[in-house]
Formats: sequence, structure tokens, C-alpha cells
Amino acid sequence: MSIEPPKTRFSVVPAGTVLGFPSHEGRPGAIGEVHARPHPLVEKPRVLIQLSFMTADSSVDHAVLAELARRLGAAAPDRQARHYAMKWGKGTLHWERHTEFSTYLWEGPLAEKPGRLPDDSPFGNGFSPPGTVISGIRVEIRAWTPANEKLIDSFDAASLCYSVVESGQAAVVTDFRQNGDGMTRILVLDKGMSPSRTGALSQRLIEIETYRTLAMLGLPLAQSLSIRVARMEERLAQITGEMRASERRDSKALLAELTELAAELEAEAAASLYRFGASRAYDGIVGERLKALAEAVVPGYETWADFLGKRLAPAMRTCRSVEERQENLSRKLTRTTNLLRTWIDVEVEHQNRDLLASMNNRARLQLRLQQTVEGLSVAAVSYYVVGLIGYLAKGSGFVEQYVKPETVTAAAVPFVVLAVWWLVRRIRRSHGDDGAK
Repeated sequence: MSIEPPKTRFSVVPAGTVLGFPSHEGRPGAIGEVHARPHPLVEKPRVLIQLSFMTADSSVDHAVLAELARRLGAAAPDRQARHYAMKWGKGTLHWERHTEFSTYLWEGPLAEKPGRLPDDSPFGNGFSPPGTVISGIRVEIRAWTPANEKLIDSFDAASLCYSVVESGQAAVVTDFRQNGDGMTRILVLDKGMSPSRTGALSQRLIEIETYRTLAMLGLPLAQSLSIRVARMEERLAQITGEMRASERRDSKALLAELTELAAELEAEAAASLYRFGASRAYDGIVGERLKALAEAVVPGYETWADFLGKRLAPAMRTCRSVEERQENLSRKLTRTTNLLRTWIDVEVEHQNRDLLASMNNRARLQLRLQQTVEGLSVAAVSYYVVGLIGYLAKGSGFVEQYVKPETVTAAAVPFVVLAVWWLVRRIRRSHGDDGAK
């Protein structure tokens, strides 16, 4: 009897499983995000041109990409896509969607004339921008030769940044100036890097320029808010001074003005919250990318990190300063408002005390008046009752035979008065008991 070896069966594992076990619904996105932004493989000489647009709605980007894809006869990107690439001319166009902006990066051959836009780039007359441009960057990657080193002289010497990176395999040069087309020019001199390292370095340089521009968007807002915060601080000082003058203090008017100041401050703080937070995040990204460059100083020139540190750091400190002033002013307004409310509560309590005292006086007067009316009512009722007894005595022949009617009337007076008085007191007490219940 022979035993045949078991046959190995191969089955297709579903995409949503791991070894046949169901995977978490968020796993594909978490794994795919690591590979979502691959840097291009760049051969020298090459040029990279990136435009960043402020776009609030991704549908505009998809419309632009759909039109570009239609012109090439390619498939348009998915509506939910955040990354897309297509061949364009002799290069490749890469699109990426960020939180508040989108980037269009074209990588292609260098033009014959330095600084000139290649003829086959997608950013020609037929390109429809999805929004306003926030940054435009041109990265030229050339071989590190004595002839190409002379291109460094074409940059502005006042802001020239020149350093060696990638362990001496490349040099990066820029002046952070904009040329006639509004582009920031960056020159990379390559001594022998691999296409992968060249692409990673180019992407890092582009991100530094893009994010440092976005980080600086918070500075104009901080400068305008600083003036308004100073005005609020000055008015708060005036209000606190008026609060000390108790003889001429109008608490209700001061409280209304404090409330208006607090509402204005909170509205401005809420409006600037996102921009200041985004500036801090972008500044952090710039710092990380500069650290990753690992620049080596070239004697006589300034590094990227030194140049941006001296200009970007003060702007970020200004934004943080305005944020802190807003927070401190909000706390001071809250304390001042609470103090003023306390004074108003004390004044109201004094008014209530005086009101209760006047009410007690009125109640006392009403009691006296009630007692007076009570006595008069006892006398009046007794008078009528005694009168009725007198009429009965006069009209009764039996009483007239033994006692005079006047004597009966006179004798009935004290009993009638006591009876009426007792009845009135009983009625008043019964009302008092009902009110207490």
C-alpha cells in the first residue's frame, strides 16, 4: 500500500485578511499612507517645478486633473484620491492634496537656457489653476562641475545660502528670492548620488520652501491682532480704574462694556486659532526637514538652517506671543467680570435689604390698620346686633310684661360685643392658619 504525499493547494487570500483572518477596516489606509508619498527617482540633469495652491475644496483639483487627463487620453483620478501621477511630455506630473493646499509637481528635463520654463511643462496657457498660488519652486539638478559652480554667482549674494549635504555628495544653493516668474530657484549640484537619494533630497528641499511660506502666513495675522489686543488691554486698564472710583461707578455699564470686550476677544481668538496652530505645525515640519539635511558649512556662506532660523523663529515667536496675550487677556477679563458681578450682587443685596425693610414697615402699618379696622368692625357689628336685639325686645310682648326693652338691650351689649370680638378673632386665626399651610 503506497501513501501519496498530500497535494499543496494555493488559494487567493482576500485583500481584507491576514493569513485568512479578517483585518481591521482602517488597516489598508494606515499601511498605504506609509507609501502614499514616494519621492521621484531623479536623474541629472533634471528640473523639478512645483506650484502650491490654496484650495478649500478638493473637487476643484479633481476637475483640473480630469481636464489634464482628458487632454492626454488618460484615466481621471478617483474622487476620493489624495495622490495622483501622470506622464506629461518628457516628464511626470505629481499631484497631492493636503489639508488646506494642494501641490502640482512636474519633473522633467532641463531647458536649454537656465531659468527658463521648459516648453513641455504642464503649466502653460492651457493650465487652469485650482486656487491662488502660495508658493512656486524651481529645483535645478546639475552635475557638480566647475562650469555649473559658476551658476552660484547668479544668486543674490545678500541672502545666498550654500551648504554641502549627503555626506559631501551634493551641494544645495538658494537665495530664497523670487525671479521674474515668481518662482524660488534652488540649485542642487550632484557629485554622484543615486536617483533615489536625489529624489529624496529634492523633495526635502521643496518641502522646506513650501512649509516655511505657509508658516509665515500667521505673521501678518499676528501683527494685525497685536494692535487690537493692545487696544483691548488699554481699555481693560481704564475699566479697572473706573471700578476703583466707587462714588461714580456705573457697574451695569461697565459690565456691559466688559462683556463686549470679551465677546470681541473670543471671536478673534477663534478666528486665528487654526492659522496659528497651522503655523506651529508647518514650522515644526521645516525644523525637521532642516535637521534631516545634515548640512556641512561651506566657509564664507550661510547654511539654510542658520538663514531660516534667524527669520522664521522671530515670526513664530510673534505668533506665540499674540496667542499668549489673547489667553492672558481672556483670563483678566474673566476675573474682572467676576469681580464686577460680585459688586453688583452686593449692591443688589443692599437693595433687597432696603426693600425688605420697607416691606416690613408696610406690613406693620397694615397690621395696625387691620387692628383698627378690626376694632371698628367689632363695634359696628355689635351696634347692629344690639339694635336687632332691641327691636326683638320691643316687639315681644312677653318680654315687655316682666322687663323693660331698654334693660334687655343694655344687658345684651357686653355679651354681643364679646361674642362678635371672639368670632372676628376666630375668623382671622383661621385665615392665618391657611396662609401658613
